[in-house]
Amino acid sequence: MLCHRLIALDLDGTVLTDDKRIADSTKLWVGKAADAGVIVTFATGRGRQDALSFVRELDLDSPMVFLNGAEIWGGPGQLLERHFMDTEDIYRLHQLTAETGCCFWGYTVETLIQNDWSNDMLHQEWMKYGMYCDDVDLMAQLRDYVDSWGTVEVTCTSDANMEVTARGITKARGVRRICEQIGIEMEAVMAVGDGLNDLDLIEGAGLGVAMGNAAEELKRAADFVTESNEDDGVVLAIRRCIFGM
Repeated sequence: MLCHRLIALDLDGTVLTDDKRIADSTKLWVGKAADAGVIVTFATGRGRQDALSFVRELDLDSPMVFLNGAEIWGGPGQLLERHFMDTEDIYRLHQLTAETGCCFWGYTVETLIQNDWSNDMLHQEWMKYGMYCDDVDLMAQLRDYVDSWGTVEVTCTSDANMEVTARGITKARGVRRICEQIGIEMEAVMAVGDGLNDLDLIEGAGLGVAMGNAAEELKRAADFVTESNEDDGVVLAIRRCIFGM
């Protein structure tokens, strides 16, 4: 019997190469894992709007965790949960963006918003708000400041950005919800990622795998470190941990 019944894969910097492709070798071994009875899911900061093409490319019909856990699907057409941010937090985040000159993006139920703001956006249902700035020292200060509000969850995928969801909403929580749905424990999960938004999932999964290109903090938290996203890191993790090769 397989020890790891579910593989939770990050997309950017993990499944995807630097030019945002899925390598043929990754397609092959993700398919082999699925054929062997392993549930393969994405646990990504991307929204469903721009992750579905990769779901289709890998021919997956499994549960999915989008927006760092703010949107969870039990399968195609089966929405399990959506978690919305408070309007006041969106207002404060956008004010902060305007004051600092940072770029921003965000996901509502309807769309991906990028550096395009109007006041009626406050009345939309936001699930995630992101900020980007080349000044990494400033961004570190902004992450600490926003985290101090106590009303949101703050994480990042690089030193130059910040990703914000409602308090308590994380990839680990999303994957845990999927585990409850399909009747397995987190101990049966193998999680693979590269960014600090993967940290709680890497720590909470039965087996946490950091990519070779991962943040150093994530590597320290992982059970082992595979190769980079440019060097078949996901493939090597699947071969070693699922098939013992």
